[in-house]
Amino acid sequence: MIMSRIEAPRDEVTGNLVDRLLSALPAEAVLADPDVTVSYANDMASFCPAGTPAVVVLPRTVEQVQHVMRVATELRVPVVPQGARTGLSGAANASDGCIVLSLTKMDRILEISPVDRIAVVEPGVVNATLSRAVNELGLYYPPDPSSWEMCTIGGNIGTASGGLCCVKYGVTAEYVLGLDVVLADGRLMSTGRRTAKGVAGYDMTRLFVGSEGSLGIVVQATLALRPKPPEQLVLAAEFASGAAACDAVCRIMEGGHVPSLLELMDRTTVKAVNDLAHMGLPETTEALLLAAFDTTDPAADLAAVGALCEAAGASQVVPADDAAESELLLQARRLSLTALEAVKGTTMIDDVCVPRSRLGELLEGTERIAEKHRLTIGVVAHAGDGNTHPTVCFDAADPDESRRARESFDEIMALGLELGGTITGEHGVGVLKKEWLAREIGPVGVEMQRAVKGVFDPLGILNPGKLF
Repeated sequence: MIMSRIEAPRDEVTGNLVDRLLSALPAEAVLADPDVTVSYANDMASFCPAGTPAVVVLPRTVEQVQHVMRVATELRVPVVPQGARTGLSGAANASDGCIVLSLTKMDRILEISPVDRIAVVEPGVVNATLSRAVNELGLYYPPDPSSWEMCTIGGNIGTASGGLCCVKYGVTAEYVLGLDVVLADGRLMSTGRRTAKGVAGYDMTRLFVGSEGSLGIVVQATLALRPKPPEQLVLAAEFASGAAACDAVCRIMEGGHVPSLLELMDRTTVKAVNDLAHMGLPETTEALLLAAFDTTDPAADLAAVGALCEAAGASQVVPADDAAESELLLQARRLSLTALEAVKGTTMIDDVCVPRSRLGELLEGTERIAEKHRLTIGVVAHAGDGNTHPTVCFDAADPDESRRARESFDEIMALGLELGGTITGEHGVGVLKKEWLAREIGPVGVEMQRAVKGVFDPLGILNPGKLF
């Protein structure tokens, strides 16, 4: 069967695949028009090759996903699962002749339990939709990637997403209690629990979180919720150097404070935001630090943190008076990546995470790399957990500038590893960082991870070419 598939003309192969899929799927769920399927070829990452899918399937039920995987296994066709394709590592990029399995139509919130503090959702639920739904019941789903208005829970699980609130509330993995997963051969597997505690057997749930669709297809998730916190208040502190701002971060964390947000924007980013949105941010600053608290007395917490910022050398500290003013300050941070993209038209967004104590060294090193390659590189960071996003701005139509952009991107990852960090804190590996994953975890680590994949996906049809 494998030989006949390889030797047959591609249109015959695709036709057979489509016929098999349509035997248990509605016609509107199967897209085979090349002009349509090409639009599903890639996510938002730069420098990541993408193939041409044979077909795109948009299932609405678990049974339909199982049918797709049974057909794929029988015909040995690769399957690339996708959410909203807002990822930044190429993890959702198609491979030639694959089935793109877009899970965006599986978008139901199946249950919200205020007593058990859980939500049960399908993978296509948009992060912001879930957040608003649980807020109405006095609950809170903390993970909030910057693309939260578009990205899906399934995609968040696949890439182990983070967000602005990680410094206090943690990342997606800490909120996934259980999963329903369709395996490569079409079997349905349930992992985890819906109870507050549970340690039965290996933690298979955590294994799937961050696996980028390489082990199975998540079709349902049980998520932990928290009580809705009070509205947060935000403080902005201006510094004459990145080192001083990073010193303030260290003082805040060493002092035992628990901000709900602690974000940093460098000079390049502040200027880009002003150029885009005319927000009047202080362009004389070398680094702008935003701190927020959602405690019962946020004003007192901001005052304490403001004093630490001044002790670290802040030239100006401005606490917000109310939620509206706080939101205005946060809007500047949310616009950062959009503003940096406008600088040259194309960006490569790095995702290096280092120990907080080494954050200043990463900023200084990134500035040296930018000067060396004659590039604009803006840095925004979830400073409270050391997760930085050095963003390389370049003209994709200029081959030399594109080359320098890629070289600088790699040098920043190397710097992160030298500082005791990791190549990705929340964006995943995908295609973009495959070789860097091998460097970080070493040959034994790669061997063990490949062995795990072989157990779940012996034919290698689930999202091939990603991770390693």
